[in-house]
Amino acid sequence: MNLKLLNQNETRLMNLRDAYSAALIELGMKNPNIVVLDADLALSTKTKRFATQFPNRFFDFGIGEANMMGAAAGLATCGKTVFASTFAVFATGRSYDQIRQSIAYPNLSVKIVATHAGISVGGDGASHQMLEDIALMRVLPNMRVIAPADATMTRVAIYKISEEKGPFYVRMGRADSPLIFESCDWFEIGKAVQIKDGEDITLVVTGTLLSEVLKAQELLKKEKISAGVLLIHTIKPIDKKAVINASRETGGIITCEEHSIINGLGSAVAEAVSEEAPCQIKRVGIGDVFGESGGPSELMSKYGIDSSHIAQAAKTLLKERKK
Repeated sequence: MNLKLLNQNETRLMNLRDAYSAALIELGMKNPNIVVLDADLALSTKTKRFATQFPNRFFDFGIGEANMMGAAAGLATCGKTVFASTFAVFATGRSYDQIRQSIAYPNLSVKIVATHAGISVGGDGASHQMLEDIALMRVLPNMRVIAPADATMTRVAIYKISEEKGPFYVRMGRADSPLIFESCDWFEIGKAVQIKDGEDITLVVTGTLLSEVLKAQELLKKEKISAGVLLIHTIKPIDKKAVINASRETGGIITCEEHSIINGLGSAVAEAVSEEAPCQIKRVGIGDVFGESGGPSELMSKYGIDSSHIAQAAKTLLKERKK
């Protein structure tokens, strides 16, 4: 695998939504059966760019997310590959029944690409900081769940899911995120990626929190702690083999996610290792609470998911293991 990381000391930022909209337009030029749906948020999700290029293949449903998901299912039954976008809190919470009954149950090719997920939504506060979407989507039969780590991966992921039959949920945040990968030609749905090797502990991460995990890995390195970094971009189906290998090789796992620790990545990893290779696991994520308004970096720190808290969790686990 040709895994090339960009120099994180020269941080370049790019919004995942920009990569998403660019991929949609490229796909739209190649495939006339690509259609895009939105629910009054096309400027924010950036699907408006597709609408400008292909007005006859874009449909805005206003503040009617449930209706949008039902229509997405209908279009999919007519042979269209449907991308449906809105904020994560509306895409999954407000539309859950329609997704379950009309998309997941008949296994239709609807790609739900949600933006503004996680605590880093910031000032919009708890009403818009969706921390339960992975939990809702990963429990659905037929649904596959992806959280890209940067804009480079987002573009490739959108291409990949457009080629696959059946439903997907893709999770993106609001803020600009560091570019980490030079390319993602190696991206494979359901296949985890070993970013860094380590002997003492494994940091398992999903989504754009990878940038904080890489910082945490450097902090631990300065203290002579060898931490591996395993990226789980596909939360469902999870790469059980990679997670079990991490458990066996280091004996300790820290899961890192910008999502509730309940039924998110941490739960998925614990489920994967518990039957075949149990080990000590600490879950770094949002506890059993709602968020609040604030700056993204302030909230990341307050809720304990920035690099310093990740590194501290690793050190705590290692101390507990020595007792």
